[in-house]
Amino acid sequence: MSRQLGAGGPVVLLGAKGMLAQMVRARAPQGIDLRCYDLPEFDLTDKALVARVLSEIKPEIIINCAAYTAVDACQTQEDFATSVNADSVGRLAEIARAQDATLVHISTDYVFAGTQKRPYREEDPTGPLSAYGRSKLKGEQAIIASGLEKFFIIRTSWLYGPGGNNFVETILRLAAERDELRIVADQIGSPTYTADLADAIFNLLGIADEPQPLRRSPYGVYHFANDGRCSWYEFATEIVALATKTGFSLRVKKLLPIRTEEYPLPAPRPAYSVFDKSKYCLATGKIVPGWETSLRKYFREHNRTGSPGGTDKNVCN
Repeated sequence: MSRQLGAGGPVVLLGAKGMLAQMVRARAPQGIDLRCYDLPEFDLTDKALVARVLSEIKPEIIINCAAYTAVDACQTQEDFATSVNADSVGRLAEIARAQDATLVHISTDYVFAGTQKRPYREEDPTGPLSAYGRSKLKGEQAIIASGLEKFFIIRTSWLYGPGGNNFVETILRLAAERDELRIVADQIGSPTYTADLADAIFNLLGIADEPQPLRRSPYGVYHFANDGRCSWYEFATEIVALATKTGFSLRVKKLLPIRTEEYPLPAPRPAYSVFDKSKYCLATGKIVPGWETSLRKYFREHNRTGSPGGTDKNVCN
């Protein structure tokens, strides 16, 4: 095992009970002093509490997986979404700068309008369509405006994994309850397995259980999602096919592709949010797994353990 960051001080994980953070805990290399915080004991919007806790710990790295991600609810709760996803993030960046810590912050494809016809690069113009997307973009901007140099903003998309609400688990539940499912087919993106995103976080930091040394990547904004692209309909079709092959008891007989306007939701979604991941690949030397490959891995783990992703290797202090 080799590492540069993560050996000299604690690593603070915020939003530690969430879907992604659970996988970060499970995939963290051995020996990291991982400190985990989440609601109700740790409220990211409590400025005094956050400052006190982080000043006492003096972390080397802060991994922020905390966010208000109820996309449709954000439409009527934009002030609260901004408080969690932007104002609190700006304060984290200021604390990280004062303590010379590295901040890792998870962002989203919703910062883009979805009007492009080619994969989005990190430097492409943003243009969020929803309150959620606006709040997450403001969080990115707050980090940059803070003057913090040691940061990774990692944008991701269509995230799924154990321990949280996500599209895969929703499709499995509905497919067991209904004969027919109507799925949006004109929104294109890239599903992302939490295990792959967790690994990407540590790859960028240069921390890994590997015989060869890893180099910390240059700080900045990165795009990460599983490779390839699909519609929600194609994603659902593959989920049902894999579930059927691996022994799930499903009732569904037919999946019907529909247009976005046939399934109206309060928050508009980007019609196209595929990422260009070449910056991540160049910085880390890693290959990004394809979404079909990772989905199969998710189902293998589900069948093997009943809890995809395994258990924590690290006990949070």
